[in-house]
Amino acid sequence: MRLMEKHGYRILSCGRVSLLLRPYTAILCCVLAAAVLAIAIGALPAGSYHIPLPDVLKTLLHPQTATNDQRYIVWDIRLPRILMAVLSGAMLGLSGAAMQSITRNGLADPGLIGVKEGAGVMVLSLIVFFPTVGVAWRPVVGMAGGLAVALLVVAIARDMARVRFILIGIGVSWFFSAAISLFMTTANIRDVQTALVWLTGSLHASVWPLVLVATLWSLVGSAILYTTARASDVALLGDQTACGLGVRLKILSFARFAGPVLLTSASVSCVGNLGFVGLIAPHMARFAIGGNQVALLTSSALMGAGLVLIADSVGRLAFAPLQIPAGIVMAVLGVPFFLMLLWRRRHRL
Repeated sequence: MRLMEKHGYRILSCGRVSLLLRPYTAILCCVLAAAVLAIAIGALPAGSYHIPLPDVLKTLLHPQTATNDQRYIVWDIRLPRILMAVLSGAMLGLSGAAMQSITRNGLADPGLIGVKEGAGVMVLSLIVFFPTVGVAWRPVVGMAGGLAVALLVVAIARDMARVRFILIGIGVSWFFSAAISLFMTTANIRDVQTALVWLTGSLHASVWPLVLVATLWSLVGSAILYTTARASDVALLGDQTACGLGVRLKILSFARFAGPVLLTSASVSCVGNLGFVGLIAPHMARFAIGGNQVALLTSSALMGAGLVLIADSVGRLAFAPLQIPAGIVMAVLGVPFFLMLLWRRRHRL
């Protein structure tokens, strides 16, 4: 007890439930959450049709007093888009942090092992060949594709703790990227236009039903990761130690593998490919906050939400009225970061 207090930890107990909390880390997470909220509020007034912030707040709190144009722009266009940016970024940040923990590899990211491409192929097929199917089915179909690709990579690599796992994942993802490119060059031009907007990671088509679907699956995936966070902390001590402390490694590995696949597939199904968020956000979280798995998951989710929100705002406002998809902005930011990580790990590859 004294040792934990010496390192800044406090135990909060309520009956049989106890929580190990580090006040300093909790404060930093609150500051980060406040920053994301401030960015979201700042993005609401900005756009081709500028609405002063007091009018935005009035529209949010008392919509009956606002004009029809203000209600439509704030409630039907900008607010769903901002919420979708926050949700998709948080899901990718959570999945990246969990994947890096289970593989013990800082280069791991569901996007680098083909999960996004597998989900993308399935959702793209659903959009093109079954356009009347509701948006609620996209995450289900996307998860099936993402899980199938992830299991294929695991079966070929046979070990998630080696760099070979990442390299095989990159190869598989390129294979499915080629399949998508083949479709884009041979399909009908109308289908290509519809698919292209979605594939680039654009949030302009965000609507409330899609936000609700993303919220549902983000809660499911987050519950899986947070309930296994304490066991994951123990597993980082080594397999023998974890088994000795009662951790069921097979169940833990499945849960910590299925959670990121579910979250990534849901994000891709809703907004398309937002590359590098799951890779960058956990590293930023470790650098800024650190801490155990709960702290890492929380800060990674907030970092991911902030990154996607900033990327979407830059793409929406920098070249207005022309809009650049958030996925392209994230690629411009993410490629140099990925190359830097590869350079730092060059002697281990």
